[in-house]
Amino acid sequence: MKFDVLTLFPEQIEENICKSITGRALSKGVISLKTVNMRDFCGNSYGKVDDTIYGGGTGLLITARSVYDSWHSLFEKDDDRPYTVYVSPKGSVLNQQKVIELSKKKELCIICGHYEGIDSRAIDAVCDEEISIGDYVLTGGELAACVIIDSVSRMIEGVLPNEDAFTNESHMDGTLEAPQYTMPSEWKGMKVPEVLLSGNDAAIDEHRRTSALVETWVKRPDMLDKLDISEPEWQKMLALRRTL
Repeated sequence: MKFDVLTLFPEQIEENICKSITGRALSKGVISLKTVNMRDFCGNSYGKVDDTIYGGGTGLLITARSVYDSWHSLFEKDDDRPYTVYVSPKGSVLNQQKVIELSKKKELCIICGHYEGIDSRAIDAVCDEEISIGDYVLTGGELAACVIIDSVSRMIEGVLPNEDAFTNESHMDGTLEAPQYTMPSEWKGMKVPEVLLSGNDAAIDEHRRTSALVETWVKRPDMLDKLDISEPEWQKMLALRRTL
């Protein structure tokens, strides 16, 4: 999959994505990353990409030309235009369902705003959607772009060692991940649940399902409304919660 990022700070994107799991995926050619500095398309000799806001207001806005020309440098024919996302606090909040949807795109372009954002006409001209990574405001879109690339990359075949590396994680089936443990089996008086040491795969799977539901119930009860939980599962959840 191809990732393109339009940004004023290419090095911030590259320093994050070229490391760890995404860095290995880049080196293997499973994903590719192209950063485009919007200053290279500002239309002037001094690299100015922003200007004051019509009608007044605090701060500066990235010009429509800087965004459009840098975006259009990615392709020659309209049929080759990438699916384009603007990271913005106005966008729909990123979730795992959206991550999976984006992972099916052949090429994803992410536009990073800065200052007070970008001229709204550029959003209308080039963007397929706006995405937020949470209900708060960042200085620029670079961190949000890295979050999107990282989360989407994990869904692409060949990035992680196998499908189990992501299918059993939080949010994949609408629940949080069950609590997990490693050596030793007892630490500071706290013991690993006996069932996880039993070697009984069916019992372990059942325990993890129930634990995941309880974890969701305790930490993100809002997520339970979207789940179809049977009466027997509720009984198991209640029994497990009483032991915690």
